[in-house]
Amino acid sequence: MKELEEKYINLLLNKCLNITSHKSLFISYNDLVKEFVNNIKLTAESLGIKDIYLCNDQDYEKRDILKTINKEDIKNNPIFNNAIWDEYAKKDACFLLIDSEIPHLMEGIPEDLVVEAMHVSRTTKPIYREKQMKNEIPWCIAAFPNKEWAKDLFKELPETESYNKLFHLICDMCMVNKDSDPIDNWNKLFLRQQELTEKLNNMHIKRLHYQNSLNTDLEIELNDNTIWSSCANDQNMIANMPSYEVFTSPNYKKTNGIVYSSKPLIYNGTVIDKFYLKFKDGKCIESSATIGDKVLKDIINTDEYSPYLGEVALVNYDSPISNTNQVFNTTLFDENASCHLALGSGFPECLKAGLNMNDDELRKNGVNVSSTHVDFMIGTKDLSIIAETANGQVQIFKNGNFCI
Repeated sequence: MKELEEKYINLLLNKCLNITSHKSLFISYNDLVKEFVNNIKLTAESLGIKDIYLCNDQDYEKRDILKTINKEDIKNNPIFNNAIWDEYAKKDACFLLIDSEIPHLMEGIPEDLVVEAMHVSRTTKPIYREKQMKNEIPWCIAAFPNKEWAKDLFKELPETESYNKLFHLICDMCMVNKDSDPIDNWNKLFLRQQELTEKLNNMHIKRLHYQNSLNTDLEIELNDNTIWSSCANDQNMIANMPSYEVFTSPNYKKTNGIVYSSKPLIYNGTVIDKFYLKFKDGKCIESSATIGDKVLKDIINTDEYSPYLGEVALVNYDSPISNTNQVFNTTLFDENASCHLALGSGFPECLKAGLNMNDDELRKNGVNVSSTHVDFMIGTKDLSIIAETANGQVQIFKNGNFCI
């Protein structure tokens, strides 16, 4: 396991963050992965990085505070303030966010407090958020197992076996193994992703029509100057490890129809499952969830623009993550097992000249800007997507996979 962990750390620092081109490193993590984070720190120091800030997310402390705090007091409590992120964003630091799920963390906490805490967390680091959305700083979200998460996923196994199984699954999904160089593996995958984005961009797609057996029937219109992108498009970073998606931002005012979730959504430790969203003229006008309905509605109503879509992502159903037949209860993995959409902010990089536009200009040109961005999974093994182009209709997804 030590050899695989070292390869994984090397992938994160040298490929995902291109760290040797920078002077500072900011690592966000929780208490359950301290040893792993310390190993990252030691490796970064060996590469010449001297300014390293370890930012403990204090998830348990936040949960305990949310048990007694009033909603209106959350914004004034320093534990939810992320101003230190902006200090490092000003330095153009690399940001590594270690995702290690704590199961059922927010059980029993009122849903509106969970959503408000997440909203405050995002809005108290505006410089970081702007630089992140415009890819002006290297950033990467990557996972590492902990015993609680592993045991929750593999209840039938003893603790050590469940942890080892999750560790090896994460390595497999990130193409980290003993027999090859992970960086070479990702470079090869990115060639395929570049081919896909080139094909999609050359098609000049006007509209996408989604249908499947869950009764999804959704039409999403794209912007005139839409750019399809992937992690392969930026040679200086990989924002998600792993990342099997190609994506763009739709015209946020021109989505119509209904879409059903295909996997649970875990939002700040709260489960939202078996839900649908109905859109008219871009806006979500109706929603319902069998589990987590209140949280879903709070997400949708976070701000004026959160009921609108910001992302359209295409992922083969026949993919390394999907083929594990495992729901990981973390968006990082589950979104890469399935086509997904996102409520909230879009990506400036997905519009020609978008990286040079301010918020008002982005909205004027069809790209949503919001204080939130929440992915949810919609892909199934029978998903069909028809693209309307200037030359007529073209099926780009059949039976859950690309067919172009």
